[in-house]
Amino acid sequence: MYSILPALVSLLFLGYGAYVLGSRGASRAALTFFLVCLTTFCWQFTWAILFQAREQSTAVLLARAGYLLILFLPTTLYHFIVELTRRRADMRAVYLSYLVAAGLGVLLFSGNTIVAGVHHPFFGFYPAAGTLHPLHVLQTTAVIWRALYVLVQEQRRAVSTERLRLRFCMASLLIYFLAAVDYLCNYGFEFYPPGVIFIAISLGIIAQAMARHNLLANPMLLAATVAHELRTPLATIRNQARVLSKGLPELVACYEKAQREGGAPGKLRPAHLDYLRELGAHIETEVSRSNFITDMVLASANPDLLCKHGFARHSAEKCIEDALASYPFDDAARAKVVLRKDGDFAFHGSDTLMIYVLYNLIKNALSAVEGMAHGRVEIALQGGAASNSVTISDTGHGIPEHVLPHVFDPFYTTKSTRGTGMGLAFCRRAVTAFGGTIHCRSREGAFTMMAMEFPHA
Repeated sequence: MYSILPALVSLLFLGYGAYVLGSRGASRAALTFFLVCLTTFCWQFTWAILFQAREQSTAVLLARAGYLLILFLPTTLYHFIVELTRRRADMRAVYLSYLVAAGLGVLLFSGNTIVAGVHHPFFGFYPAAGTLHPLHVLQTTAVIWRALYVLVQEQRRAVSTERLRLRFCMASLLIYFLAAVDYLCNYGFEFYPPGVIFIAISLGIIAQAMARHNLLANPMLLAATVAHELRTPLATIRNQARVLSKGLPELVACYEKAQREGGAPGKLRPAHLDYLRELGAHIETEVSRSNFITDMVLASANPDLLCKHGFARHSAEKCIEDALASYPFDDAARAKVVLRKDGDFAFHGSDTLMIYVLYNLIKNALSAVEGMAHGRVEIALQGGAASNSVTISDTGHGIPEHVLPHVFDPFYTTKSTRGTGMGLAFCRRAVTAFGGTIHCRSREGAFTMMAMEFPHA
């Protein structure tokens, strides 16, 4: 009788994992969620057999087998949260947690320090805590609280739709934490362990969030889809702008001639006529800006661009010159940008990606000096035996000290209306793929400098 609940719930977990993997594809987050569900299935199915055991020796073997899975379960959940939030900086902590769990697993089968035999309460055999069992409890607490911290941090800087998904995960994790009540049974308290119910509800919430709120959706891929769809209307607008550029100046000239000869009412002022004369060129400039943003989004979302198989040697100086030649400056912005060269160097990577990185950094620097009469952006290229570097600095408003550690985090932005948090994260991905590094120095109210350093190709 007491084995029915863990047996049914174990099958439910397996169904959760299979459904998510089948409906959402084999992404990293989906695979780690399936790992969580598979681990829980094996643990609960082992408990269903344990509760039916008759021999104590068999029960001890089953208890240790089931507990081996319990040792790894909190880490797999933490791993899923890290993959879901794409917080790659936490992967070292994930690997360390797996290593600690493996060490506890060795202790589990080498003595009685983790599981010291079994209790025999009314519902069947159950593992008894050994002298080092508190280490597992401590690790579980640390891992779950770290996962919760990651979710809180990501939720604070996420866009509205992403924030809703992360709140589902936070609620799920808090409910999951209630399953710790089962540890009391390991220490001799006699009641039927209810933790499996909390875990079933917890993972069920995540599964529902995946199904109904597209929890595993990658905002970058969604943005890339929208950007790609914009290409056709932008091309149409560009063609129409070119037609206007050919016809409007002639129409304006005819109108001005008619005005001089008294054949047309003078309702349009000279300033309006000048604007109409250049309207086609203005529209084409805006189309170029929009295409620039579209290319940036597509480059940020396209993992194939970061594939190193197509990397080759490229001149850093040529990439900078191409970026400056193709960037959609207006006259006032271009006048603020200064290029200082102190030797060229070659890097091993993609010239296309490098140009997109430069686009991002130039765009941010120009935004920082926007509206400043004496604002300046300097691009410095230095190549030589000592170091290869490209720096882009501005004399703008600077970055607050509390923001500086997060500027390269994906989807972190302080721009409430225009920012997406994709640009600098993409820059770091690209520069790292080239074997280089990028770091930021800034002082609020004074300057910001983005420095990229590259190895010798």
